[in-house]
Order: sequence, then structure tokens, then C-alpha cells
Amino acid sequence: MAEDVITTGIAHHGAGRLPSVEVDSFNLELKDEEGFLGDRASKGAFRKMFDKWRKPLRKTGKDPFGEVPSEKISKKALDDMLVGDDTEASAVVHSAIEEFAQELAYVTRRFLKTKAWADTECIVVGGGFRDSRLGELAIARTEIILRAEDFEIEMVPIRFDPDEAALIGAVHLAPSWIFEGYDSILAVDIGGTNIRCGVVETRWKKADDLSKASVWKSELWRYADDEPTREAAVKRLVKMLKDLLAAADEEGFKLAPFIGIACPGVINEDGSIEKGAQNLPGNWESSKFNLPGSLVEAIPTIGNHDTAVLMHNDAVVQGLAEVPFMQDVESWGVLTIGTGLGNARFTNRRKSNGKGEKKNGAKKDADKKDKK
Repeated sequence: MAEDVITTGIAHHGAGRLPSVEVDSFNLELKDEEGFLGDRASKGAFRKMFDKWRKPLRKTGKDPFGEVPSEKISKKALDDMLVGDDTEASAVVHSAIEEFAQELAYVTRRFLKTKAWADTECIVVGGGFRDSRLGELAIARTEIILRAEDFEIEMVPIRFDPDEAALIGAVHLAPSWIFEGYDSILAVDIGGTNIRCGVVETRWKKADDLSKASVWKSELWRYADDEPTREAAVKRLVKMLKDLLAAADEEGFKLAPFIGIACPGVINEDGSIEKGAQNLPGNWESSKFNLPGSLVEAIPTIGNHDTAVLMHNDAVVQGLAEVPFMQDVESWGVLTIGTGLGNARFTNRRKSNGKGEKKNGAKKDADKKDKK
């Protein structure tokens, strides 16, 4: 059975201590009287706000967007409206941005008031919503709102393309020694509608902090259109990885025997998913299902070595892409705005004389990570 396969000899899945950071919290589920806070600051929430601001113009027959449903209007079209000549259309988009920023500020405020997120200095915002001018404006406006309330916090869009950030972040799951003999890894990003796989060049010799890592080649499957079973989804994922393996081999890459996976939910040490995978095809939280084990069975070796698979929460892995650029702060977080609102909070593992000590010399117990 897949659950009996040893999936990695490197570290346990969903680890609280990673090579560069301590993961203080991830997949934190906060609620208020209206339900989960993340639902107030998702892509779907923004579309509802946008639609609400269109209604007054619909009543007068002056809706600049015509009969097109709000969810069908692309982010690019909305970005164009922001700077276009149609002032009413621009005003509608700006109104939605302002309302969304207020909601994101409310949600962020609640995170910052939790013990797990105390003293957070910077928040990186990723996810598909960030990949637009309207997303960038909403993030900047959220920071201004919070600073006006005396929260000393910086909010920045993730610097990598949101479609590639989690693939690049997967490199930071692996210990540094794995890069000395290899120049690339396989990475998987599982989302609420898509599965993306890629070959990531570490470029470790150019920058040993992995700041120059980049995606050489990737494949995307929008599984939400196909509504597959869980077994069919895993089979398709395996095929995508094998195709990338062949392509990397043909190109002459020295691919490490390592696969890093970003997946929604609370990831247990054995690679099972405790909760939070409800948007994935089929039941991924079953005690009889183990994705890392399934991949090791399907791809037992890469090159001449046994395959090691390491899986962590998708917000954690996307945030890891920013590790090289967060070295001027002690504690920072990530919010990913997509189908839902992913979240993770990190403390950098400062190194002093190569001993792995933090800036203050204190060592943090990785087992105290907050998973709710």
C-alpha cells in the first residue's frame, strides 16, 4: 500500500524546522460570526465586491461592462479599466479595490493579533490575485490602512510570478547538501483548480542562497475542467513528472533525486493530509491515501538514486521563494490570495559562524508550531 512506502530520508513532511526558517504557523483558520476569515479576502470575495459596485450602474442601464458576468471579466481587462478614459468604469474597479483592501486589512489585523503572528515585520502577498495592477493596489492600500492604525507592518507582493513561486519555493525544502552534485529538482504545486509541475534550476553555484533559482520548464493541468477522480489526478500528475524527467534528461540537466510538493492543508509528518484539502479532486484526507508514497511507488528512482519526496503546505512553499529576500527581518509571513486565503508565518534561522544560531543566539523549539 502507498501509505507504507518510505517517502523521504531527508526530513519529515510538514516540518516545523526547514533549512532556512522555522515555520511558526501555517493553515491557521480564524473565524468570526460570518465564518472563516479567509473567505472575506479571496479571489471570489473580490469578484462579489466588484459585482456589487456594478449594480447601481446596471439599474440606470449605464454599466460600462455590459452583460458580461463579473467572474468572466479578466484581470487584464480590469487593469485596463483602471487607467482608461471611462471614469465610471474606473471608479467601479477602484471601489471594489478599496472594499477588498478594507477586508484584507481586517483579516490581516486578526492574524497579527494571534500569538503565532506576534511581532511579524513583513507580509509577502502571493496567489493569483497578486498578479495584476488591481492586486498590487489592494496590497498597497492594505498596508496604508494598517499603518494608519499603528501596525508597524510592511506588505509586499511576492516578487516571482505567482504561477512559479511555489515551484521555486520547493527548492528551499531540500537541504543544501543535495545541490552540490545536482543543478535542478522536480517541483509540484497543487492548487484548488490547477496542478503545475516544473523543473527548477537551482543556480546554486551562482547564488548559494538560491536567490537566482528559476523555472526551466513547467506543465499545467487545469483539473477543475475535467473533474477527475483522485486516482486519475495522481496518474496524470505522475505522467507530467515523467515527461519533465525525460525533457530534463534530454537537455542534459543533473536532476536531483528529489521532488518538492506544495499542497493545500495541514500536512502530517508521514505525508498524509489532516485537513484543508476539501477543494482537491476526491478525498485527499483519507487515511488510506498518501501522495508522497504514491509518487515514490510510481517514480522509485531519479538517475541512479532512490527518489526522496518532501511535501509541505502550499502557502508555506510559496512563501519560501522569498527567503533570500527576507534576511533583513527576523519574523515574516505570507498570505496567498486565491481560491481561499493561504497563510504561513516564519522566523528566519540566523546563522552565526556556521552554527545555525539565530541573531539572539536562542534556539526555537520547532515542535511548538501552531497548526489550527
